[in-house]
Amino acid sequence: MTPYTRTAQLLHWTMALLLVGLVALGLYMHELPLSPRKLQLYSWHKWAGVTAFLLVLVRLAWRATHRPPPLPTGTSRFVRLASSGAHALLYVLMLAIPLSGWLMSSAKGFQTVWFGVLPIPDLLGKDPALGELLAEVHEVLAFTLIFIALTHVAAALKHHFIDRDAILWRMLPRRTENRS
Repeated sequence: MTPYTRTAQLLHWTMALLLVGLVALGLYMHELPLSPRKLQLYSWHKWAGVTAFLLVLVRLAWRATHRPPPLPTGTSRFVRLASSGAHALLYVLMLAIPLSGWLMSSAKGFQTVWFGVLPIPDLLGKDPALGELLAEVHEVLAFTLIFIALTHVAAALKHHFIDRDAILWRMLPRRTENRS
């Protein structure tokens, strides 16, 4: 079975690790009392969110110019549709979540300064009520991403351990060894 390109694999796994870190940090910092530490964690979360947003744009550009390998012959129409739908939803969420965070920060009056150096312009004027609504949107989108990502992982593991096909192997980096 044809694997994904090394670039696609690198983008996939980098994004996966970044998203796990963002979700873990978001869940951790959310319930902390207001403190300098919490504000620092929010800054890191926002920096990583901007980075994830830029990385997903790169990933979408790569995907638009490099078709993914085809699914195995004999894959049912339902599985093809489910796979396409889940991937599309993952991309939409990977764009919508950082945008909702950016909008939320803007509405709450907290400008994002990427890595403490590059100010990101606010998209909205200060509006605390809208900021709270956007915080809820951001949270719902994040939990939706968790659910879809776990479903994605479960499907990959099902293909590997139950179907015993090469779907999972397509996204795993492979070393080639030159043995003499």
